[in-house]
Amino acid sequence: MLESLPLENSYPSNVKLKYKKLSYQATTPTRGSLFAAGYDLYAAHEATIPPGGRELIKTDIQIELPEGCYGRVAPRSGLALKHGIDVGAGVIDRDYRGNLGVVLFNFGEQYFEIKKGDRVAQLICERIFCPELMECESLAETDRGSNGYGSTGV
Repeated sequence: MLESLPLENSYPSNVKLKYKKLSYQATTPTRGSLFAAGYDLYAAHEATIPPGGRELIKTDIQIELPEGCYGRVAPRSGLALKHGIDVGAGVIDRDYRGNLGVVLFNFGEQYFEIKKGDRVAQLICERIFCPELMECESLAETDRGSNGYGSTGV
């Protein structure tokens, strides 16, 4: 695993994603390759997720995201394909300082065992834009209008 790889983005090299280990069981987030979009997150404790179940998996990591960013917890493709494991509730606000947890759903047909040190998700640092809200009496008309939910094709 590669820990300190250059990121492909327009941030200056002095921008850091700070982290703190909350226990000896925490594993430093890592990037699996030079162009990996996210940092792998590791389970700090064992857990079992039954078929159709969900579990909050603690990483025992605290993070401080760079200014102008939020964290998105995303699934790992191998867990999704091989075991039916997906991630839910994946937004981390910049001001959150608690134990970083990962909500995992088991859509598979077997119990899914998580061991301490297993990679369970990936953390992607994304830029965010928060415009000021403005209530209006009407909005600009579009050709699409209110058509949604597959109206442009499946």
